[in-house]
Amino acid sequence: MNKNFIATAAIFGALSVALGAFAAHKLRDMLPADGVSTFETGVRYQFYHTFALLLVGILAEKFPGKWMTRAGNCFITGIILFSGSLYALTILRIAEATGANRFVGIITPFGGLFFIAGWLLFFVSISKKHE
Repeated sequence: MNKNFIATAAIFGALSVALGAFAAHKLRDMLPADGVSTFETGVRYQFYHTFALLLVGILAEKFPGKWMTRAGNCFITGIILFSGSLYALTILRIAEATGANRFVGIITPFGGLFFIAGWLLFFVSISKKHE
């Protein structure tokens, strides 16, 4: 068990619920539906990968090694880059700072690549022989 990954997943999980509630109750008054949808996509992927991180934390004892650790780190980085950039895009849209939107939007695919890498590293970790 990797307590750091489990603790981080717990924090990300709590943030997912809080941000989801904010989107459902307050954000709808501030933005049109497509802006809310962008934010909700960030929340949804954060929640999915919070569970992935939790799984990595739990299985780290059964499948120890650098691959599992790298998978967990990729999930954390992916949440920060992917979901974080979508949250930033939403905030910038509320503030109507359109010039910065292009820069922040470039970050999102890199977060997605970290999610993919995390899943592939997770696969490598559980596929390797462990004694």
